[in-house]
Amino acid sequence: MTFTVRSFGLVLGFALLVGSAQAQQKIAFGELNQDTTLPVEVSADQLAVNNADGSAVFSGNVVVTQGEMKLAAAEVKVTYETEQNDIKELVASGGVTVANLGDAAEAQEAVYTIESGVIVLSGDVLLTQGPSAMAGQKLTINLKDGTGVMEGRVTTTFVPGGN
Repeated sequence: MTFTVRSFGLVLGFALLVGSAQAQQKIAFGELNQDTTLPVEVSADQLAVNNADGSAVFSGNVVVTQGEMKLAAAEVKVTYETEQNDIKELVASGGVTVANLGDAAEAQEAVYTIESGVIVLSGDVLLTQGPSAMAGQKLTINLKDGTGVMEGRVTTTFVPGGN
């Protein structure tokens, strides 16, 4: 087998890509800019409200939607702003899935801060984008600009021409 300059460049490029994936990998998520001011809808089997600390816990087949973004989990704790009208943060646990258009991410836990539009998924994170997949320990998604960063021993499977 002969190596040409072109194939050497491809191998070198792939090696650099794999090497950089070990620490942190930037990604696109959902190919859109999510409007984080849209209403947040939650459905679940059960709701427990705590007026003392301004929180609510949805449990059992929880599905949260906001525009094109969908989050599913076994339990979601909602923390409200001081006025109790605006949602400050959602903390999801138990088989968390976040989907936005054709992209989906799975993790053990997710924290969505509404104002900043940032979702942080942690614990055995798996991101699928079409036929490609990426795994790590932490994925930070910025819904406002549709970008993300995967961290913690990142492993990637690319399908040429698939993305």
